[in-house]
Amino acid sequence: MDRNSAVGVFDSGLGGLTVVKEMLRLLPKERIVYFGDTARVPYGTKSRSAIVRFSRENTELLLSRDVKMVVVACNSSSSYAIPVLKKHYPVPVLGVIEPGARKAAAVTRNNRIGVIATAATINSGQYTRNILKYNPDAQVISQPC
Repeated sequence: MDRNSAVGVFDSGLGGLTVVKEMLRLLPKERIVYFGDTARVPYGTKSRSAIVRFSRENTELLLSRDVKMVVVACNSSSSYAIPVLKKHYPVPVLGVIEPGARKAAAVTRNNRIGVIATAATINSGQYTRNILKYNPDAQVISQPC
């Protein structure tokens, strides 16, 4: 792996392509390897252990393509697997919850923030914790879909 290696991105399906689109807008010279796990979608109905296992398998697949970092574009995987991935793999690992929560906390006009996500993501409490980290006065209303 070197600086010219691609960035790996995975999601439980195809929704992560919106993350890839934004990455390409911001980093037009980066090469990206995307994996959408359409065989096991949705992750949000699976157990924590299954989500972590799938996330590790996806990361290993991307690492086999010699990526220099991994972006977890799946909210359910970001909710449960990020610490495990950071601990077990030698590349930087980024998720989508912290940046999304930071942006929501910054742009709210009335301190009320709604979160609509999978049951796994909502049950993890990660969005609420991260939003409150950036805006302690926020009222977070979460609804699984």
